[in-house]
Amino acid sequence: MINQNKIEIFQKGKNGTPIIIFTGIGCSFDEWYEVTDLLSQSNRVIMFHRPGLGESEIGNEVRNTQSVVNEVNEMIHLLKLSEPVILIGHSYGGLCAQHFVKVHPNKVVGIVLVDSTSVDLKVLDDLNLPVLNEESTDEYWMEKCHSYSLMNQGELTKIIKPTLTEKQKLFMKDIQQRLIDFQVNPSLYKAMHSEISNWKRDADIIKNLVEYPNIPLIVIGRDKEHCINLGVMDGLPEWELRVFEEKWQELIMYQANLTQNSNLIFAQNASHSIHFDRPDIIIESINKLNYFLLMGEFLQND
Repeated sequence: MINQNKIEIFQKGKNGTPIIIFTGIGCSFDEWYEVTDLLSQSNRVIMFHRPGLGESEIGNEVRNTQSVVNEVNEMIHLLKLSEPVILIGHSYGGLCAQHFVKVHPNKVVGIVLVDSTSVDLKVLDDLNLPVLNEESTDEYWMEKCHSYSLMNQGELTKIIKPTLTEKQKLFMKDIQQRLIDFQVNPSLYKAMHSEISNWKRDADIIKNLVEYPNIPLIVIGRDKEHCINLGVMDGLPEWELRVFEEKWQELIMYQANLTQNSNLIFAQNASHSIHFDRPDIIIESINKLNYFLLMGEFLQND
């Protein structure tokens, strides 16, 4: 129990520096099945579902990055993690990880941001992209999430028609079922509505907190051209996709300037879901951090 709510926590592996994974908005930690299976061979891996996700209970509290910081800090205490941890943050989870490391720098020994949401995400709203913006504004998603949060599982199943990716279909049957059930939980959409409604305000708060600590940071970004090609295949305007992807890449590159002790990697042939498309890069990044912890020397990119 954390803050009087039941929180779903998953642990794998017993040795090595603990790794805590922050998932993106609307994302299950079961999506990380392949990555954690490999990481657990060298590290103790800890994943959790924020309130409203999976089996984690949600109340009427505001869902923002500060809430996540408080919950993860309490989770560290409950799990009796006495040593600093490695954080992996994907998408919105990367925003949460950036907040956590600024508030609790002594509890983090390294961080991997995986195509992370930027503290400057507001600049994306300034892009004049008529087609892309038609169904991608915060207001659009908040309205959609609110309506979904009022439905039951049966109604959600009919509307969403939950599916699995080809890679997810290779997962164990119980993991596949959990991923299906995850998508038709009304509480998920209640949580998403609150997180989306607060994330721009959260980003401003994080940006204005103390300087980012000088600990090893690995920033992984998606493949710009690959994402443009995927969008074109879906019938979206190439020029809009290019404008958006170039600005997204610029924000990713800026994250590598948060500390002088950083690596910047662009994952070839990867979409936003790098943990699906290029799990090897995430594994390699953790290996670098493990090397640093062992040798005291961070492997910089050439």
